[in-house]
Amino acid sequence: MSTGGNGGATATNKQVILRDYVSGFPKESDFDITTTTVELKLPEGSNSVLVKNLYLSCDPYMRSRMGKPAASGIAQAYTPGKGLECQE
Repeated sequence: MSTGGNGGATATNKQVILRDYVSGFPKESDFDITTTTVELKLPEGSNSVLVKNLYLSCDPYMRSRMGKPAASGIAQAYTPGKGLECQE
Protein backbone atom coordinates (compact mmCIF):
# COMPACT_ATOMS: atom_id res chain seq x y z
CA MET A 1 0.00 0.00 0.00
CA SER A 2 1.24 3.49 -0.80
CA THR A 3 0.04 7.07 -0.70
CA GLY A 4 -1.30 8.34 -4.01
CA GLY A 5 -0.55 11.74 -5.50
CA ASN A 6 -3.83 13.25 -4.25
CA GLY A 7 -3.28 12.16 -0.64
CA GLY A 8 -5.32 8.95 -0.87
CA ALA A 9 -3.80 5.53 -0.28
CA THR A 10 -3.46 3.06 -3.16
CA ALA A 11 -3.05 -0.70 -3.26
CA THR A 12 -2.31 -3.41 -5.80
CA ASN A 13 -5.45 -5.20 -6.98
CA LYS A 14 -5.37 -8.63 -8.64
CA GLN A 15 -8.38 -9.90 -10.59
CA VAL A 16 -9.19 -13.34 -11.94
CA ILE A 17 -10.67 -12.83 -15.42
CA LEU A 18 -12.68 -15.56 -17.18
CA ARG A 19 -11.37 -15.87 -20.78
CA ASP A 20 -14.40 -17.71 -22.20
CA TYR A 21 -17.17 -20.00 -21.04
CA VAL A 22 -15.85 -23.24 -19.57
CA SER A 23 -17.03 -26.71 -20.51
CA GLY A 24 -16.24 -29.27 -17.83
CA PHE A 25 -13.56 -28.75 -15.22
CA PRO A 26 -11.87 -25.30 -15.48
CA LYS A 27 -8.15 -25.17 -16.28
CA GLU A 28 -5.59 -22.49 -15.51
CA SER A 29 -5.63 -21.53 -19.21
CA ASP A 30 -9.32 -20.55 -18.87
CA PHE A 31 -8.34 -17.52 -16.78
CA ASP A 32 -6.18 -14.42 -16.92
CA ILE A 33 -4.75 -12.74 -13.84
CA THR A 34 -4.55 -8.95 -14.11
CA THR A 35 -2.89 -6.55 -11.71
CA THR A 36 -3.98 -2.92 -11.37
CA THR A 37 -3.67 -0.16 -8.80
CA VAL A 38 -6.78 1.06 -7.00
CA GLU A 39 -7.40 4.05 -4.76
CA LEU A 40 -8.47 3.12 -1.23
CA LYS A 41 -11.05 5.79 -0.67
CA LEU A 42 -14.63 5.43 0.49
CA PRO A 43 -17.16 8.19 -0.14
CA GLU A 44 -17.45 10.59 2.78
CA GLY A 45 -20.34 9.69 5.08
CA SER A 46 -20.45 6.17 3.63
CA ASN A 47 -21.42 3.20 5.79
CA SER A 48 -19.33 0.92 3.55
CA VAL A 49 -16.27 -1.05 4.57
CA LEU A 50 -13.19 -1.89 2.56
CA VAL A 51 -12.22 -5.58 2.59
CA LYS A 52 -8.95 -7.20 1.57
CA ASN A 53 -9.35 -10.77 0.35
CA LEU A 54 -6.38 -13.00 1.04
CA TYR A 55 -7.60 -16.16 -0.72
CA LEU A 56 -9.90 -17.09 -3.58
CA SER A 57 -11.42 -20.54 -3.78
CA CYS A 58 -13.30 -22.07 -6.68
CA ASP A 59 -16.14 -24.25 -5.49
CA PRO A 60 -18.67 -26.30 -7.54
CA TYR A 61 -21.23 -23.47 -7.41
CA MET A 62 -18.77 -21.15 -9.17
CA ARG A 63 -17.98 -23.82 -11.76
CA SER A 64 -21.64 -23.95 -12.75
CA ARG A 65 -21.58 -20.17 -13.34
CA MET A 66 -18.55 -20.43 -15.67
CA GLY A 67 -20.50 -22.36 -18.33
CA LYS A 68 -22.71 -20.90 -21.05
CA PRO A 69 -25.89 -19.34 -19.67
CA ALA A 70 -28.86 -21.70 -19.40
CA ALA A 71 -32.46 -20.49 -19.57
CA SER A 72 -33.31 -22.56 -16.49
CA GLY A 73 -30.07 -21.81 -14.65
CA ILE A 74 -30.29 -21.20 -10.92
CA ALA A 75 -27.53 -18.59 -10.94
CA GLN A 76 -26.52 -15.98 -13.48
CA ALA A 77 -23.48 -17.00 -15.55
CA TYR A 78 -20.20 -15.12 -15.28
CA THR A 79 -19.35 -12.87 -18.22
CA PRO A 80 -16.18 -13.73 -20.16
CA GLY A 81 -13.69 -10.87 -20.11
CA LYS A 82 -14.85 -9.69 -16.68
CA GLY A 83 -13.68 -10.56 -13.19
CA LEU A 84 -15.24 -13.31 -11.11
CA GLU A 85 -17.45 -11.39 -8.73
CA CYS A 86 -19.90 -12.20 -5.99
CA GLN A 87 -23.55 -12.20 -6.93
CA GLU A 88 -25.66 -9.72 -4.99
